[in-house]
This record gives sequence, structure tokens and C-alpha cells, in this order.
Amino acid sequence: MASGKAKKPSRYAQIIERVFLDNHKRGAREVEFSRTEFASVAKTLGIKLPSNLGDILYSFRYRHELPRPIVKRQPRGLEWAIFPAQYRPAAYKFVAVPFSTISPTPGKSVTKIPDATPGLIDLYRKTDEQALLAKLRYNRLLDIYSGVTTYSLQSHMRTTIPESQIETDEVYVGVDRRGRHYVFPVQAKGGKNFLSIVQIWQDFKMCEAKFDGLIPRPIAAQFMADDVIAVFSFDWDGKYGITIKRGSERHYKLVQSPLR
Repeated sequence: MASGKAKKPSRYAQIIERVFLDNHKRGAREVEFSRTEFASVAKTLGIKLPSNLGDILYSFRYRHELPRPIVKRQPRGLEWAIFPAQYRPAAYKFVAVPFSTISPTPGKSVTKIPDATPGLIDLYRKTDEQALLAKLRYNRLLDIYSGVTTYSLQSHMRTTIPESQIETDEVYVGVDRRGRHYVFPVQAKGGKNFLSIVQIWQDFKMCEAKFDGLIPRPIAAQFMADDVIAVFSFDWDGKYGITIKRGSERHYKLVQSPLR
């Protein structure tokens, strides 16, 4: 029989909640904090400090929902997302944005594509993200999706923007029939991890800093049920506002020929 005892929040949840509440002011739409605060908060709470402090932030960007006391303080109609903050080392900020994660829409029509992924890739890939990136690459799904001829420039590209160091899963460059040049940073997620708008914001910033003159087209891709692949592209207001381009969500399924 269940005891009815409430489950104690994880130490990650306890730390991020206290850091938020210590810095939050009523009505605020941005809440700045430093990762260096984690140590003093853990000591105050009497809990062991995680060895990897960055994993606390990663957890609440891509794996878990924020603790309820933080969610309750979201401005009406907005959600908190954790962005890097400029000017201070290891500085971050909660920013209230229209939405913080990107989720595929169920029930959309699915385009079937003959699967050209080499069998050895499927046999030896290590993660869902690796499998998804490989399927995008070998099946030229970005070309089909965008109408632009694309080429993979670099996988797991690490670079620096004014706010922080970042990593993009894969970067493509492309050219359309009018000769215009594009850069496509791609973020891929499989399994239970979230697609976060913070990644898309970072990719827009990376395009601005490293690929000036190319048309930026950040892309997000995610596995859905039955190996359907959802693909999105985005608009950016130049600050923290990321929106999904109207009509840009597409769903694809790789199948063995003949198509059925």
C-alpha cells in the first residue's frame, strides 16, 4: 500500500529553486543568477553539491520541468527558459518567453521517403541523436525540407558567442537556385530529451557571429513515435523571442521501397 508520503525534490530541484527564489523580484521577467551560487545554496540546504554543476542547468533545459514554485512565478501566458547572460563569468538568467520547449504536433500528415541510410550506420550508432543526424544526412532531408541544396560542414561544432561557449549538433551550408547562400545549424533530439528554444537562440547568435552574410536557418529535428521525424525552422526577433515559422513543421518517415 502506498504511504502517501510526498516524494522529496531532487537535489538539483532544491538548488535551482532556492537560487531562483533568492534572486526573483515580484513581477520580474528576467531573473539573473550565477552558477557560483550553487555551492553556497547547497551548503545552506545541507545537501551534497553535484560534481558537475553544468548538469543542473542542462537538466532543467532539456530533461525535466522546473520546480513548481518557479513555474508559479511565471508571468501570465509566458514560460521561464534559462539563457546564458553576458558580462559575468558563469552568469545565467531566467527569461520569460512565449514557450520554452519545442514539441511536435500530433496528427500531422507524414511524408514517406525511401530510406537511404547505410545499414552499418543503423547497426553501430550509439545514441538516438547520432541516428537522427545520420538519417538527416544520408537521406538529404534538409534539401527536401528546405528546397535548398545543402552540404554538411561540421558535426558537433563548438564555438563561442558573447554570452557563452556553445555546441551545435551539426552545421550545414547551402545554396538555392538563385545563388543565395544559407547556413543551417541543426539541433537533434531523440528519446525523452526536450528541444529547447535556448538552443535555437544560441544557433541564431552563432550564425550572427560566425556566418555573417549567409542567410541563417536554424533547424530542429526530433524523433516521434514509430520513427517519424519532426522538423522545424524558426524566426528570431534579435533578442530572446524565438517563434516557429508559420507552416514550417513537417513530419517524415523513412521507409523501404517501394513506398506504401
